[in-house]
Amino acid sequence: QVQLVESGGGLVQAGGSLRLSCSASGSIFSFLRFNVMGWYRQAPGKQRELVATITSGSSTNYADSVKDRFTISRDNAKKTVYLQMNSLKPDDTAVYYCNGIREGQNYWGQGTQVTVSS
Repeated sequence: QVQLVESGGGLVQAGGSLRLSCSASGSIFSFLRFNVMGWYRQAPGKQRELVATITSGSSTNYADSVKDRFTISRDNAKKTVYLQMNSLKPDDTAVYYCNGIREGQNYWGQGTQVTVSS
């Protein structure tokens, strides 16, 4: 069973930066079988929403609210997906979840809290 583990969340002031990491268990070959990996977030009282995705071919997609501020990337050798978050705003406060889609199955991490103070 593949596990995804997020790290890098925390408390930051508005305008600051954080980098989230999502590490996958198993082999590199297992990681490469993820067709799409992404980050989602869920703020209190709101539905989980897409933040960014990256395909196995490194094509990326971003929510309009984070374009030009966030960058998703993946390092296959390290079996890790990153989310670099710059110019953070209080509205970015949420629990951030890593997601991977492999052979039609969704995998989720446990989430990491990001809090942006004004």
